[in-house]
Amino acid sequence: MNQRPGPTTFQAAAQEQQLGPGLTPAGLQATGTLRARRLLVAGLNLATLAALLYGLSRVLSAGGWSAADLVIFIAFLFGAPWTVLGFWNAVIGLWLLHGIEDGQGRVAPFAAAGDAPTSVAIRTAILMTLRNEDPARAFRRLEIVKASLDATGEGEWFDYFVLSDTDDPAVAAAEEKLAASLAATIGDASRLTYRRRTDNTGYKAGNVRDFCERWGERYEVMLPLDADSVMSGAAIVKLARMMQAWPKLGILQSLVVGMPSKSAFARIFQFGMRHGMRPYTMGSAWWIGDCGPFWGHNAMVRIAPFRDECHLPVLPGGPPLGGHVMSHDQVEATLMRRAGYEVRVLPVEMGSWEENPPTMLEFARRDLRWCLGNLQYLKLMDIPGLKFMSRFQLAWAILMFIGLPAWTLMIALLPVKVWEDRGLAGYPAGLAATLYVLFFAMYLSPKLAGFADILLSKGGTKRYGGTGRFIVSSLIEIVFAFLQGAVSTFRTTIFMVGLAFGKARIGWNGQARDAHALSFATAFAGLWPHLLFGLYIFGALALLSPTVLLWSLPLTAGYVLAIPFAMLTASPALGRWFARRGLCGIPEDFDPPAELTAILAGEPK
Repeated sequence: MNQRPGPTTFQAAAQEQQLGPGLTPAGLQATGTLRARRLLVAGLNLATLAALLYGLSRVLSAGGWSAADLVIFIAFLFGAPWTVLGFWNAVIGLWLLHGIEDGQGRVAPFAAAGDAPTSVAIRTAILMTLRNEDPARAFRRLEIVKASLDATGEGEWFDYFVLSDTDDPAVAAAEEKLAASLAATIGDASRLTYRRRTDNTGYKAGNVRDFCERWGERYEVMLPLDADSVMSGAAIVKLARMMQAWPKLGILQSLVVGMPSKSAFARIFQFGMRHGMRPYTMGSAWWIGDCGPFWGHNAMVRIAPFRDECHLPVLPGGPPLGGHVMSHDQVEATLMRRAGYEVRVLPVEMGSWEENPPTMLEFARRDLRWCLGNLQYLKLMDIPGLKFMSRFQLAWAILMFIGLPAWTLMIALLPVKVWEDRGLAGYPAGLAATLYVLFFAMYLSPKLAGFADILLSKGGTKRYGGTGRFIVSSLIEIVFAFLQGAVSTFRTTIFMVGLAFGKARIGWNGQARDAHALSFATAFAGLWPHLLFGLYIFGALALLSPTVLLWSLPLTAGYVLAIPFAMLTASPALGRWFARRGLCGIPEDFDPPAELTAILAGEPK
C-alpha cells in the first residue's frame, strides 16, 4: 500500500513541483504556450464585447440617453460576457475537433494517455455520497460500477465507501441492509465501508472531508460519485492510470453526460447538452489548462493535497450567504491548484454519466442551490495565494448568476424603451436588428457548434438515430432551450431578489429523479410569477409595438407559456412518445453500453 506523504503548505508544494523551467506542475504543458492562449482568448472576448457595447450604445443613444438607456447598457455589460465567452469557447472547440489534426492531444497533452502505464498500481477509494436518496437505486448503481471495474481485471485496486448523511430512519435502515448485502456479495468486508453521520455538517463537502480524515491515508486517490452517477470500469481505469502517471495531477475531471431518460424534459435537455458540451468544454480546456474545473463527482482526486490543503472556510455571517460553502467543488479546485497540483478536465466522452432532473421545477430547484453556492464565492475572492486564473474561475461563476437578473431587467425595460423611442426620426432599426440577430447567433453558438460537430463527424448522426431524427431533434431542442431559458432566468431572478432581502432559503436533500407528471396546481404554484411578468410584457408590447412583440418572442414566450411548458415536458406520456420515435435520443439510447443496460433492466417499465 502506498505511503502517505507528509503534510505540506501550498508554498512549499509550489516550490517542489517544478519539473523543468516553464512547465506546468505535472510537466504537461509549457506555461508560455498556456499564457499565449489565455491572452488570445482574453483579447478576442474583450474586442467582441467592446464591439457589441459600441453597437448597443449607438442604438440606445439614438434619441439621447435616458435613465432606462443607462440601466439597459449596464445590465448588458453584466449579462453579455457569458454569451461572448461561450461563443469563443465553441468556436475554438469546433476548430480543435475538426480544424486541426489530433485536437484532443493539443487540448490536454495526456488525453491520449500514451505515456500512462498499461496497468493500475494506485490504491483508489470510490465514494458514493447519499442524503435521503432512494437506497436501492443508489446501491444498484454502485454494484454495477464495481462489476464493470472487476471486468477490467483491475478491480483489486479499488475499495468502496458509502458515505451517508441520511436523517430519515427508514431510508437509513434500508441503506444499512443494502450495504451489508453488497459487502457479503463482495466477500471481503474490508472492501466496502458504510458510514452514516448523525448530521450533515458542511453538506457533501463535509461528508467527503470526514472520509479523508478517517480513511484517506490508506489511499492515494479517490473517485467521488453522486447517487445518480455511473462510470464504466474502462473509464475509471483510464483516469486512475493517468493519475498514476502524473503525480502532480491533483484533480482529473471526466466529461459527464446524461443517461437515457423516460422524462421528456430530461431527454430534450440532455440532448442539447450532449452535443453542445463537447466543443464548449474542448474549447475552454484549450486555454484554461491546469486551472480547470471540478464538478464534485465523476472525477479522480489526489487525497493527500486535498486533505491537507483544500480545507473550506466557514463563511462569516448568517444565512443565506454565510456558513458552510454549498458549491464546494470549484473552490476545492482553486485550492488544489494553489497547492501546486494541476486541475484538468478530460474533454472527451468516455463512459461517465449522470441523471438530469425530470421536470422544470426539479431543474430550477437544483439551479437555485447552485446559484446560492456560487454567490457565496463573493466572500471567497480574497483567499490568499490563489492563481489569477483561479480567481477568474470564481468570479466567472458569480457572474454566471448575476447576469440572469440583468437580462430580466433588460426585458422588463423593453416596453419603456419602445415607449421612449416612439416616433423617433432616424432610429437605427437596421443596426438594432443586426445586433439582435448577431447576439442570438452567439447565444446559440455552443449548440450550433455541437450540431456542426455531429454533422461533420463520420457516422456522427448515426449515433443519434440518423440524420433526419437528429435534425428534427435539434430543432425541438432549440425551441425548448428558449422556453426553458426564460423560465430559469426569471425564477433565478426572483430567488436573488429574495436573497438581497434575506428571505430566500434553499435546502439540501434527496432529489426526485424519476419521470413524473406535474399537476396544474403544482405548476401554477411554482410559476405564476412568470405568467404575471409575461402578461405585462405581452400586454405592453401589444399596445406599443406588435412588431417588437414578435421580435421578442424567443426571449419572452417562455414567461406566458411557463405553466403549460412545465406540465407538458413533465408528462410521462410525452416522454414515452419521444422514446418510441427516437426523438432527442442520445447515443446510449440507440446503442446502450453494458453498464446502462444493466441499470435500465432493473428499472420499472
